Amino acid sequence: MEFRSREICNSVRIVKLVWCFVLLFLSLFVQPFSLHGQSAPKTSRKVMVRVQPDYPDFFKNGHFQGRVVAEATVLPNGNVSSIEVKSGNPMFAEFASKALMKWKYAPGPEKTVEEVTFNFSSTPD
Repeated sequence: MEFRSREICNSVRIVKLVWCFVLLFLSLFVQPFSLHGQSAPKTSRKVMVRVQPDYPDFFKNGHFQGRVVAEATVLPNGNVSSIEVKSGNPMFAEFASKALMKWKYAPGPEKTVEEVTFNFSSTPD
């Protein structure tokens, strides 16, 4: 009787373990629901006003170089409403964000997300 009880317990554990793996596997293929709604599509709107970021002398004199990749959320009227730095040198991220907030895009039918890359170098391009 005790042997049969152990066998049942082991079978239940195996079934639970299999279900956990099945649910884990399925969760890899199902996109989670967003509580904040859909994000704006990435596009390539025309830039009407482009402001170059500041490159402070202490970075130039130190020959610091870097790159910042950021995404700008652009409203239908062409104004930049927010910036998200995706990658790059943190020393330059603030300068890139300040400049990008001043950019003006061509008006569009809806809010979009535009990817912008800034390259900082002490040597002229």
